[in-house]
Amino acid sequence: MNHRETKPFGMRDKIGYLFGDFGNDFTFIFASSFLMVFYMKVLGISGAAVGTLFMAARFVDAFTDVGMGRIVDSLKPAKDGKFRCWIRRMCGPVAISSFLMYQSALVGAPMAIKLVYMYVTYILWGSIFYTSINIPYGSMASAMTEEPDERTSLSTYRSIGATLASLVIGVVTPLVIYTKDGNGNQVIRGGNVFTVTAGVFSVLAIICYLICYRMTTERVRIEKENTEKLTFSQTFQAIFTSRSLLGIIGAAIFLLLSQLLISSMNNYLYTEYFQNAAGISAYTVITTVMMLLIVAPFGVPISRKFGKKEAATAGLFLSAGTYFLMYLLRIRNLWLFLALTAVGYLGMAFFNTVIWANITDVIDNQEVVTGSREDGTVYAVYSFARKVGQALAGGAGGWALTLIGYDEKLQVQSAEVIQGIYSVSTLIPAVCFLIVALILWFVYPLNKKKVEENTRILQKRHHL
Repeated sequence: MNHRETKPFGMRDKIGYLFGDFGNDFTFIFASSFLMVFYMKVLGISGAAVGTLFMAARFVDAFTDVGMGRIVDSLKPAKDGKFRCWIRRMCGPVAISSFLMYQSALVGAPMAIKLVYMYVTYILWGSIFYTSINIPYGSMASAMTEEPDERTSLSTYRSIGATLASLVIGVVTPLVIYTKDGNGNQVIRGGNVFTVTAGVFSVLAIICYLICYRMTTERVRIEKENTEKLTFSQTFQAIFTSRSLLGIIGAAIFLLLSQLLISSMNNYLYTEYFQNAAGISAYTVITTVMMLLIVAPFGVPISRKFGKKEAATAGLFLSAGTYFLMYLLRIRNLWLFLALTAVGYLGMAFFNTVIWANITDVIDNQEVVTGSREDGTVYAVYSFARKVGQALAGGAGGWALTLIGYDEKLQVQSAEVIQGIYSVSTLIPAVCFLIVALILWFVYPLNKKKVEENTRILQKRHHL
């Protein structure tokens, strides 16, 4: 490994990395939380059609995600780094493509035009431009430091960035896009409210990306030793026989499915079951406070003491149990429901905070086993898995709404449909949290002892 004269890892890197996910989530969380609402309630597209779009786009991602990972691994580093340069190159395209998805001017267009527009703009944003910035950004953590605790802190700061973006989007957006009709029902405001909101978030995304670019440093340079470059098929054979990667992929899919399903269903749960859109903002504030005051400060100490796998598994059993209880109680009091969601959020948030450090652990484990380091490709496979979870969340939400009889043309749904919204919002996340906990416990092998062993092996190998 070639060490350049550069400043040591520190708070500047952590803050810079935080802003990277802040930028990501100005488009990603906005889309995860409100794109289905825009398609259904503004453009009048059915939930089933939206769910089908989300699933179809993942077939495209199977090629673009892995292709981008291979590009990152294969190209020589630029003057500003192997991964960092992509943030500079792609921050504009990803922000502009996000803005293009929310064009309210198409409200009166024929349905065929709306569907074509929906497919083209969504795939342009999610499968091409978001991929081209997110995969290098996620891979960059392993190039910033070799130390496990420092990588866990990067993962924590990345999650704080996502949480801050969620706070801005989750609090501001409902207040901007929703209003009440003459009967007190929550409805979407007319005009270009979605388009303007998307434009503001796209500008903020670019600013955050540029801060990330300026404040982060790649200082770990892994030189290819006297080993042949793995072929595409050899890489995939190594990846898909890796128990650690398969375990974290399975856990990530169901974690993201539950997390994003909760986020997207909140738009229906609070506005139609609780009849209070402010509940969306309250949920966001509560979970943000818990993230910043409880989860983030104790993430690294808990991981150091018990191990990331061990602590995350316990937390997810807590989340699963809490959501099962909420499903059984059929709660009508908004504040009691929010209090219980806060408890359920704790376990999910801890795993979500350290999961990026889990990915660097998986990359290290791949290098120990195969002798070859493929940061971009491994991260690309993981990124694709996350997008599958995102698609399943959007698809499951859209299909579930259609299945329970939700009619996007009605201002007020039937009592049966409203009860169905509550069931979907609590039972499916409960089941998913339980599955994640079981995968971590029985499949994912990188416990505290194994991670420490791999770190010792690689430090010895790199410093020879």
